[in-house]
Amino acid sequence: MSDVIQELKGFLKKEKFTSSEWERRGLNPSSPEQCHKMADLINKCCERLIVHCANNKATSILKKELKAGIASFNKSEYDTEEKEFIGHHFLELGGIVDIDFNDDLDKWLYGSFMNGILKLTSALKGKIKKVEPLSQNCTNCEVKLETFVTKRQAGITNYPFYIVRCNACGEYNMIDHGPNVHSIRFGEYELVDQLPNSEYNEEQARIRLEQLKHWRKH
Repeated sequence: MSDVIQELKGFLKKEKFTSSEWERRGLNPSSPEQCHKMADLINKCCERLIVHCANNKATSILKKELKAGIASFNKSEYDTEEKEFIGHHFLELGGIVDIDFNDDLDKWLYGSFMNGILKLTSALKGKIKKVEPLSQNCTNCEVKLETFVTKRQAGITNYPFYIVRCNACGEYNMIDHGPNVHSIRFGEYELVDQLPNSEYNEEQARIRLEQLKHWRKH
């Protein structure tokens, strides 16, 4: 449970709605006031989860807390993009405490009726998405740096080595997710650079990593 608490504390420190994150989603940022309000409600839920985990509360209590956290948002105050971004962070929180929260999030985002239609359509098309987590520890603070593979596709051999910065301690690390990965989501780290494997082998990528560590510290 101590590892989970550390991950939650890392999540708590993370800036939730930065301009770069909005841009990565192809969207214009919401106002600073709106971003602050969204982050504050998410962080309050995270703080309560930390307390529950420290007291070894049951899984049912953690799920109840997540449901209360998402319910604390007045949906009428947020547009579709904001609600989906909020849902992204709650999905990440659920992953940290190992709670399957997808169905509850979908109901909050789309409503019970529409969620049922979406689930039926996905089942009929055989396109229910599964998230495959890839994990490695930060070389400095040992916090888990997770990459969530949302789609694999055979034949993809051109992929980058990611240079990332740990949200918990700021250390630079290298992420190598290998071939056949079509799409991913980032976990508790910030993307700093992408090194195509057509230009860098693993050894060259690690040299680049050490150069970045040196330059950013001086």
